[in-house]
Amino acid sequence: MTEDLLIPLDQYLAAGIHIGTQVKTVSMEPYIYRIRQDGLYVLDIRKFDERLRIAAKTLARQENPSKIVVVGARQYAQKPIRTFSSAIGATALAGRFIPGTFTNPRLPQYTEPELVLITDPRADYQAVKETAKIRIPTIALVDTDNSLSYIDLAIPANNKGRQSLALVFWLLTREVLKERGELTPDAEFNLRPEDYVATLRRTE
Repeated sequence: MTEDLLIPLDQYLAAGIHIGTQVKTVSMEPYIYRIRQDGLYVLDIRKFDERLRIAAKTLARQENPSKIVVVGARQYAQKPIRTFSSAIGATALAGRFIPGTFTNPRLPQYTEPELVLITDPRADYQAVKETAKIRIPTIALVDTDNSLSYIDLAIPANNKGRQSLALVFWLLTREVLKERGELTPDAEFNLRPEDYVATLRRTE
């Protein structure tokens, strides 16, 4: 049943790709597999796998990779999106998203994307609003508590976990490079999921 997944099921489970939240939005119902006894909703790994393949094909078709802008405000998202963007030639906007980045040409950081990848529509809501305003295609990682408003392609995944985000962006990197023909099916990928894991901040 799981032999056609991109990676072994155990690897997905170990990273917590499927672990959602205790909140479920109506738009996320099709992506939910079950609810655990502790109240956490569990995402359907097969649907994640299917949607990630579609996203990789979409990203690989982009003629100018630098016009792909990857947005992530969450701490655990910042290293993964920088590593991913560096590997495929995209533009990373890690950390706080400055209002007007996509809509105000007078700003120093003004950017004109052709495709935007959002890490979390809740945390990155300002970016989502701006992509909607300028009508830019938007892909997003979506958890059980997210809305799909203004999202063109949803990838259901745990978009808050450190290991989960690392694995998502590692796998997306690998699949984009394969779709481009830059990584042959039998070639060894020189990056590992560990290379995407965010460093924990020290507390005093």
